[in-house]
Amino acid sequence: MQNDFSSLDRFDRAILSAMAADGRITVTDLARRVGLSKSPTQARLRRLEAEGFILGYRAILDPIRLGLDHVAFVEVRLTDTREAALAAFNAAVARIPEIEQAHLIAGNFDYLLKVRVQDMRTYRRVLAEKISTLPHISSTSTYVAMQSVKEGDLGDVT
Repeated sequence: MQNDFSSLDRFDRAILSAMAADGRITVTDLARRVGLSKSPTQARLRRLEAEGFILGYRAILDPIRLGLDHVAFVEVRLTDTREAALAAFNAAVARIPEIEQAHLIAGNFDYLLKVRVQDMRTYRRVLAEKISTLPHISSTSTYVAMQSVKEGDLGDVT
């Protein structure tokens, strides 16, 4: 079973790039784009899914049109960074829908959270009632994004 990017050939990489650009592309169009016939393209696509290179398919919603145009990045410092504390923090973060991303960081703080909400009032409530009550929180620092310049494009993997 292949499980790392270096083991993929040019066809696999071309399939991944095409799927990243348009997850709704038909197998026929995908085959044409990567230069294979339909059957081998479909087999490769299924293998890439089974091996976890393609995690799933979803609609990308416009957060601005949904009224979620307030983005804050939150530095989090923990009181305990042993594995059990990190696991408890991670599990609790996963239950907060306003936290769009959470990253364990090597640096002067422990986690960086990306929080997306409607407005500052909502952010203050989420910070006070949800983020500040997460397990092992020592302190937080918030940075408010004024504009998103680039988001969410994996780009060309070939």
